[in-house]
Amino acid sequence: MSHISAGDVVLDLGCGYGRVIPRLAERARRVIGIDSSWPSLLLAREQLERQPRNLLAAMDAVHLGFRAGAFDIVACIQNGISAFHVDRRALMAESLRVAKAGGKVLFSTYSEKFWEHRLDWFERQAAAGLLGELDYDQTRDGLIVCKDGFRASTVSAAEFKELAAGLKATLSIEEVDGSSLFLVLLAQ
Repeated sequence: MSHISAGDVVLDLGCGYGRVIPRLAERARRVIGIDSSWPSLLLAREQLERQPRNLLAAMDAVHLGFRAGAFDIVACIQNGISAFHVDRRALMAESLRVAKAGGKVLFSTYSEKFWEHRLDWFERQAAAGLLGELDYDQTRDGLIVCKDGFRASTVSAAEFKELAAGLKATLSIEEVDGSSLFLVLLAQ
């Protein structure tokens, strides 16, 4: 939130059912949420019907249908960089393309310090039948693997730096409250 100013136009990549849009809209002039899931976008539309300044669109985050330099902030939070299962570097490059010069692109993942909480959350989901049984032989170092093939990964600070190397941006990495790791790219 500290990166968003009152006049900013924010792009929320992978907005899902719009859960974070109202929070982003507390500071931004406008928030545009994109997702590839129509059912999620329909639910988001219902949730956001009283916030007409926020818009939703069905779109692939690696092939955005926006002009270059359209956004002050591009946010891919809630571990979207891993959850999308796309080429991470292509996702970063496309996000930078639609950010204004001097704009920021934010990617978050889980902090290594949050591992025990994250593992517990996935164990609870598996116990409730929401996903397959965890494969403890492969689950480690930020990677959750289920016996049904489901995989959930994270990105380390070193991996963020490697992915961002050579992109036209200045980068910084911030850890927030011991749970999230943010890559902040300042677009050039």
